[in-house]
Amino acid sequence: MSLIPYALARPFLFGLDPEAAHELTLHTLAKAQGTPLAWAYCNGRVEDPVTLAGLKFPNRVGLAAGLDKNARCIDGLGAMGFGFVEVGTVTPLAQPGNPKPRMFRLPEANALINRLGFNNDGLDAFIANVKRASFRTKGGGTPMLLGLNIGKNAATPIEDATSDYLKGLDGVYPHADYVTVNISSPNTKNLRALQSDEALDGLLGAVAERREALARQHGKRVPIFVKIAPDLDEAQVDVIAATLQRHGMDGVVATNTTLARDAVKGLKHAEETGGLSGAPVLEASNRVIRQLRAALGKGFPIIGVGGILSADDAVSKIKAGADVVQIYTGLIYKGPDLVKQAAQAIKAA
Repeated sequence: MSLIPYALARPFLFGLDPEAAHELTLHTLAKAQGTPLAWAYCNGRVEDPVTLAGLKFPNRVGLAAGLDKNARCIDGLGAMGFGFVEVGTVTPLAQPGNPKPRMFRLPEANALINRLGFNNDGLDAFIANVKRASFRTKGGGTPMLLGLNIGKNAATPIEDATSDYLKGLDGVYPHADYVTVNISSPNTKNLRALQSDEALDGLLGAVAERREALARQHGKRVPIFVKIAPDLDEAQVDVIAATLQRHGMDGVVATNTTLARDAVKGLKHAEETGGLSGAPVLEASNRVIRQLRAALGKGFPIIGVGGILSADDAVSKIKAGADVVQIYTGLIYKGPDLVKQAAQAIKAA
């Protein structure tokens, strides 16, 4: 249990602009990690190990990419009890993202809309931050795992997207427990077109080839996951599943944010452009997870993400077919105790 209950901090944070609250939280985590101040938010980790893609996950609850785009707070986030933390999305070159305001709360729906647009400090700064993290040197139990999430720069034409992903893969490969190829953010123009049959085939073929070269160079084979959208029909999911298997990808992250607004119609900010996350995404994400599991069969790793606001929500993802889950918006609404609650519930299920 964290020393300072999140219920005390939340009114202050929710009184700030959402992006300002986000930045303040990350700045505080970055300063406090590795110091006695970390006791304010740290949680004991639930031990519930599971092996996927050749990796031993200490438990089945992770942090989704997007919260810590620059990998500044790996140790601080790990202290919340996560079995794995995924940071990024990082692009080869630094970029400011979309114009502000670009993050909006919908508290009546336990939801967020963001159109941040892969704002980040670029690959070199990202890797420097990853290298500074000390989570791998800490004793006690199975080490937390680190996922590094890569994307393309907004200025890179979609037909040249593969070159950005290969640059990202080259950079993060030596430092990652697994790499996630993000082709599903709705906030980079045309990015989701990479989920189509021909484009995905070309991209993953190139990624698989480069991974073989990197495995020889570094003497280790790093698993590669692909992150997809919830706004896919069954035929599209089937094509993606077949393409993942054809190119030897190690797993899939399902899902990113949604463009759908049915669940939040009429609420303030509901019509803002961007990806909707939080409670309204739960069922859409679970639907895609079920379809993926049916298409991929047993044994193909699925990371379930989208709409986990409670321990029961986390268990619903496992029941839908996910092997492990990730949290992001739930952390903002419910605080760090959600991590432990979800991990305990999954362990008991």
